[in-house]
Amino acid sequence: MCCINSKSRVPAFLMVKERIEQRAVELGFDACRFTSALPPASAPHLERWLAEGQHGEMGYLARNAGKRVDPNLVLNGARSVVSLACAYSGGDGVRDDNQHGLIARYARHADYHDTLAEPLKQLTAFINELGGSDTRSLWYVDTGPLLERDLAQRAGLGFVGKHTNLISRQLGNWFFLAEIITTLELVPDAPEKNRCGSCTRCITACPTQAITAPFQLDARRCISYLTIELKGSIPVELRPAIGNRIYGCDDCLAACPWNKFAKDARLMKPHVRAGLASPDLLELLSLDDAAFKQRFAGTPMLRTKRRGVLRNVCVALGNVSDASALPSLQRATSDAEPLIAEHARWAIGQIESREAAAGE
Repeated sequence: MCCINSKSRVPAFLMVKERIEQRAVELGFDACRFTSALPPASAPHLERWLAEGQHGEMGYLARNAGKRVDPNLVLNGARSVVSLACAYSGGDGVRDDNQHGLIARYARHADYHDTLAEPLKQLTAFINELGGSDTRSLWYVDTGPLLERDLAQRAGLGFVGKHTNLISRQLGNWFFLAEIITTLELVPDAPEKNRCGSCTRCITACPTQAITAPFQLDARRCISYLTIELKGSIPVELRPAIGNRIYGCDDCLAACPWNKFAKDARLMKPHVRAGLASPDLLELLSLDDAAFKQRFAGTPMLRTKRRGVLRNVCVALGNVSDASALPSLQRATSDAEPLIAEHARWAIGQIESREAAAGE
């Protein structure tokens, strides 16, 4: 027989969920849902994806595969997962021309790992207080070995689209995921069902055909992987498709019709970083290490380091710029970082080929 609160006539276990959800909203999160800590049903797909090497150089995915498919290996005695969404904006002020680069929307903010840390700590402490002295909880924001998209879908936060990202009927595609795994037992919410229908806009939109089939992504072809996760040289055959994207890619997300329901960000809006919508490519190429760290301090781009970002800048210039970029690229061929120098030489070759063809 469940305990009933005499004042509200609401079962006590439901009141706990309501209090957690209310606190999450107070802290700035845009959605809060609940699921069990049972292994996600997608574990076989992850194992197959890793075995085929489609994760590229992201070795941490394979190293932590066991934990990813069993939340109890992350937190012994885990019973529930609180799945959270935080919307972000940053879609304004974009200049798409031959002088400016494109940065993915999420990276036009202060680093979300840092921004969401404090509200997650507060919500975790609140859950532990509700659960009592025996309750243990861990919070993550894209940092823990959990299949967060699958858990979020099972919690009813959204559904995994054909582009393999989570889609929310209330937030569209523009939101971060975070989760709190806890020993507190909470009644799971109903899972969300897939609502893609016959739509294939995200597949068509992908510049590198990284979405090889509905719900299947080869990360090795994804521009986000190539410009962020890949540490070495970008495959020559994929460079032209990158265009002027210098950090991440939003094309498959932006194509989704569910974005018509996207909400303006609350928690992240004050953290939008001016000047990151469409930075000047030649200005970026001129940055030394100290200037780079100063320009991108506190943003996700800092983790890719100067060598990675300027590698991407060279590719973008090679794809979209003209002869005016050649002096800067020529200087970059003497950069102390071989990765930058190599991509600068490629960019020069691309521009000179276009100039020659135009002259003919």
